[in-house]
Amino acid sequence: MSHALPYEVNCSILLTELPLLERPAAAKAAGFDAVEFWWPFDTAVPAQRDVDAFVRAVEDAGVRLVGLNFFAGDMPGGDRGLVSWPERSGEFRDNVDVTVAIGERLGCTAFNALYGNRVDGASARQQDELAVENLSLAAKAAASIGGTVLVEPVSGPQPYPLRTAADALAVIDRVQAASGATNLGLLADLYHLAVNGDDVDEVIADHVDRIAHVQIADHPGRNEPGTGSLPLQQQLAALERGGYRGWVGLEYKAGGQAGAFDWLPRERRS
Repeated sequence: MSHALPYEVNCSILLTELPLLERPAAAKAAGFDAVEFWWPFDTAVPAQRDVDAFVRAVEDAGVRLVGLNFFAGDMPGGDRGLVSWPERSGEFRDNVDVTVAIGERLGCTAFNALYGNRVDGASARQQDELAVENLSLAAKAAASIGGTVLVEPVSGPQPYPLRTAADALAVIDRVQAASGATNLGLLADLYHLAVNGDDVDEVIADHVDRIAHVQIADHPGRNEPGTGSLPLQQQLAALERGGYRGWVGLEYKAGGQAGAFDWLPRERRS
């Protein structure tokens, strides 16, 4: 089953053999017109010269930035966001304006707010109430540039409480009820949903209107499409039939730049 949805490259998980600022140009050279990144700095509020260098790298490459994560802590170390983390909530709030400002400069309107792991010393309810506050603030900031805040279910061993589409949609509903914000959407990473046991076909059928961004990898292995057993092309076709018109982020692990995109004919990359 074919679809016409456009692909883009997550340059935080692909092309990683290159320095970060060289990856947008490498994505363009591989035939892609758009990229996304996890938070590309080590701190919530990087030096302005570092922000400028990142913006320049994307602009000079001639690609669009179509997705950007808010600062999520030490991702390699197991952190998965600061939204619900009491001790680091201030860092998230400080990061919101920086992230949205980068989006404004580059025309990016999709901002992924990783929720955060459960932590000792705070009840689940306390964390969830804090998350509503922080997501409301982020949504208000993003709305100022016509942006959307994404909420993502994630797989893996870490104590991350949003595992299914329903988990993430419940959070979005709480934020909407508390703040009136309407610019939050589900980030449907078809790999994470499948790994966590969600019925991905059902999620698409029931909630396509609430899906604001899509990412893919195959399972098992989180490698490129065709290396596992997920019916990704069928699911993307179903998303398109259901009215999804956004980007499809390539968020998989590849052995290296050589061959990372061989599964996708060049004429389907732009």
